[in-house]
Amino acid sequence: RVTLLELILAKVGEKNSVTSEEMDVFRRHADFLAGCFREKCEAVLKLTSAADPEDEEALVTIRLLDVLCEMTSSNGQLEHLQALPGLLETAIDTLRLTQLAGKQTVNIFTATHAMTGQEEISHPAVGFKSHLIRLIGNLCYKNKENQDKV
Repeated sequence: RVTLLELILAKVGEKNSVTSEEMDVFRRHADFLAGCFREKCEAVLKLTSAADPEDEEALVTIRLLDVLCEMTSSNGQLEHLQALPGLLETAIDTLRLTQLAGKQTVNIFTATHAMTGQEEISHPAVGFKSHLIRLIGNLCYKNKENQDKV
């Protein structure tokens, strides 16, 4: 699943012009991926326990967030994703939960707290909060209704 999401991420990130048929496919995929993210977003919080730092559901959720960030960076899909019910609220709630989890345990969600000395940052959840903030910002871009919600 992670590999498939990485392929979708690469395709969405391409700067080639997209036909209207491909845009319709992207919108359907965006609906599906946003729904998956809304269902699975709390799986990332499991990474705060040292029990399983490579939890597959959490890794899929991290990749889902990456794909949604890239999709909301594209004007063709931005308005569609901004209008999806619950996506913004889920992102905000998840940000609150990761902030709280980071205060209660070792904060694995930000690079500044994950670094100790000169070691390389290798935890998959590093940067998760910044990607949530990027998604929230993209969903609020030129959208007064979403700005008011935040």
